Amino acid sequence: NYPNPFNPSTRINYSVAEASNIRLVVFDILGREVAVLADGFRAVGIYELTFDAENLPSGLYIYTLEAGSTRITKKMTLLK
Repeated sequence: NYPNPFNPSTRINYSVAEASNIRLVVFDILGREVAVLADGFRAVGIYELTFDAENLPSGLYIYTLEAGSTRITKKMTLLK
């Protein structure tokens, strides 16, 4: 994601190597789901989403992208 740290929004770019169902979810540091940014079928390509955290407190957040059998997890920091 860019920028990181961010306030109040950040862009998350991801690519899909083979057409599949994807799910991109953001969690707080306690593991609670705070946002589902993408959930559904995506064709091969490059995608960009914006995560707006205006209503969330400062802190560390984790996002997970699941596409087919692939799972990627990354950290991002919200500073207000």
